Amino acid sequence: MQAFLKCIGTASIAWDWPTEERFGRATDGVVRMPVAVVYPESTEDVQFAVRLAGECGVALYPISRGCNWGYGDASPPYAGQVVLDLGRMNRILEINEALGYCVIEPGVTQGQLYEELQRRGGRLWMDATGAGPDASVVGNTLDRGFGHTRYGDHFQTACGMQVVLPDGELLNTGFGHFQEAKAHRVFPYGVGPFIDGLFAQSNFGVVTRLGLWLQPKPEAFCAFFFSAEHDEQLEELLARLAPLRRAGLLQSAVHIANDLRVMSARMRYPWESAGEETPLPSRLRADLRRQFKLGAWNGLGALTGSKATVKALRGDVKRALKGFKTIFLDDRKLSLANSVAKASAAIGLGGRLREQLEIVKPAYGLLQGVPSREHLKGALWRLRGPLPSETADPLQAQAGLIWVSPVLPMTGQYARAVLSIIDPIYRAHGFDNLVTFTMLNERAMVAVTNIAFDTREADERRRASSCYAELSSSLASAGYLPYRTGPKGYERLRSQDDSFWKFAGRIKDALDPNGTLSPGRYIASR
Repeated sequence: MQAFLKCIGTASIAWDWPTEERFGRATDGVVRMPVAVVYPESTEDVQFAVRLAGECGVALYPISRGCNWGYGDASPPYAGQVVLDLGRMNRILEINEALGYCVIEPGVTQGQLYEELQRRGGRLWMDATGAGPDASVVGNTLDRGFGHTRYGDHFQTACGMQVVLPDGELLNTGFGHFQEAKAHRVFPYGVGPFIDGLFAQSNFGVVTRLGLWLQPKPEAFCAFFFSAEHDEQLEELLARLAPLRRAGLLQSAVHIANDLRVMSARMRYPWESAGEETPLPSRLRADLRRQFKLGAWNGLGALTGSKATVKALRGDVKRALKGFKTIFLDDRKLSLANSVAKASAAIGLGGRLREQLEIVKPAYGLLQGVPSREHLKGALWRLRGPLPSETADPLQAQAGLIWVSPVLPMTGQYARAVLSIIDPIYRAHGFDNLVTFTMLNERAMVAVTNIAFDTREADERRRASSCYAELSSSLASAGYLPYRTGPKGYERLRSQDDSFWKFAGRIKDALDPNGTLSPGRYIASR
């Protein structure tokens, strides 16, 4: 280790206590302290660090921006690793407006890419997650994250990678290894084996450059918001919307959230009103639902295309959701509502409308690829007392956050089956079931749930860990596996007798026999 620290260069490394402590803490409440943090500024720097780490027997853990809230944040899977922070590699290398793609480095944030697209006239849209403007675009893509627009499945829009392998060699995927290849950023497969997927949710290499498709700004855009008053109407909602999704008429991701999920974005847990009782008492939950004018289930999606297409799709959605409360909103209506709110404020009225607009605007923006910090507030749900600071950063606020996100077929039957598993477990451990069903593609959806707790409370940390263990075990036993996990889930998912993990392990051993890159992240090392 000392040889590594000496050779890497003092300008590019930090091992002081504040740095190690910041990178060692995570929102799952577990401390996994690194021994140092390295800050490369170029692909060549990454190659040098990887080669040197291999020679010195040092384990490197690459991160993009460290905003992987609830899935490990910036901390390594195990203590004692050196974090390779790629945040300084933040160049937008290309934006091709004619073909609709960009080429970016891993330190490029959602906010940075959005601002650059706006500076160029906003003719292209990115897709954004609720992780905020500071989160990495590349990092989320490689963890197969998703957002809200027609390009919501991020890995499906990736096209061509530059990867530093564990021995420091540089690999270009797709057509990228052919000089002067013209279709490198528009045809992902190249010729021969399609290997890009090997570098998603793995520890096979360090991606230092990524091509990503962008959505042309549509001629027309219309958001739709809907709600169902009663819990038992969830199955009917899915039965109405799933056929439109499978037919390709609904192309954006569609999110259906329960009342608790929406409340958590607007307030923190009402400890005093609840009399310190957890989870939220049914009576108080019903009162808050009426106060915020929420249904038991509340959803949103977007329609894009030509004016004629959006008009026709709006009719399809309106018919499908007949009997449910449904609101359609476009730029013209939003502008009109803003004008009315301002005029009302001038005479001391319109408070309710202004409040509703403040709630709607961030969600409306996400449907257009506009990153926002508003949705990070949901991670603060169970914090007690005043916030440590005015921040939406969950880690800085001491917020506990562990995601449990199983994938299931897109039917009401499966949604109810998942709820029947997780509801009692959350209650038994004293937590609220904050859940969103995201219709991600034409046939599958993800039940996005999370354990929200206060990391300053030892008892809550203990119960959160026990709750996660029971949720993970029960869901997996029933056949509902997560689309993504963090350090708490890596070992739970691996099985020594599973040929899939054996195969992945053989690839790891062949590429990285010394276990230099992220040992323990998804795939075990020898």
